[in-house]
Amino acid sequence: MLRKLFSIWLWFTGGIFFAFSCFIFIFSLTFLSKNTTFQIVRFLFAILIKIMGIKLVVKGLENIDFNKTYLIMGNHQSLFDAFVIPAAIPICFTCVGAAHYFKMPVWGYLFRKWGCIPIQRDNLNSAISSLEHARKVLMSGMSIVILPEGSRTLTGKMASFKKGPFHLAKGAKSDILPFFISGVFDYNQKSSMILRPGKVIMNIGKSISYNEFKNLSIEELRQHIFDIINNLSYATDHNKYL
Repeated sequence: MLRKLFSIWLWFTGGIFFAFSCFIFIFSLTFLSKNTTFQIVRFLFAILIKIMGIKLVVKGLENIDFNKTYLIMGNHQSLFDAFVIPAAIPICFTCVGAAHYFKMPVWGYLFRKWGCIPIQRDNLNSAISSLEHARKVLMSGMSIVILPEGSRTLTGKMASFKKGPFHLAKGAKSDILPFFISGVFDYNQKSSMILRPGKVIMNIGKSISYNEFKNLSIEELRQHIFDIINNLSYATDHNKYL
């Protein structure tokens, strides 16, 4: 009972701060550059997750080259990945997300306003069109986050990866920046309103250049990146930060 009441309190305080953040986000997009807006949003999201009981630790920032454009890939543990990832990764990016998120009140509007790319995975022609749009965005110099599992984990373990992100990587000839998130699944699981405050660790791996994978098939690349991200999970010593 106490956990439920505490969770309600966290949702309430977080919701108020999120509403404030939305106002700042829209104002910044209207009057400031995209890069400046992104840094403001990062700062706000860092405060938001802290208010809601997430203590974020980021490893591997030295693996980011701020002069490069990346296709950023990692595991998908929770709804709160959407706040943790921008707070953790300091390079301006947009994202490819499931189309149903764009229908949500406020959140969908912010997604569209930022230039996020909706994808309907059950509609092949629409998915191909979305990936082509994403390819053009990458080649224009804007990094993109895509979570190749396609949906949140139900067990805490990574599910198999979809093929689309790897068609995108090869089509855009983009370097891939891998990451692994630990602790967000424990914080909030799919279809649950219960929040369990604690440590969340983002482990950013070394980037994989296009030249390293250009000769791999889609299947080989998919397995290669899965193995790299999975290995980042073993390199994340969660107990070290408790």
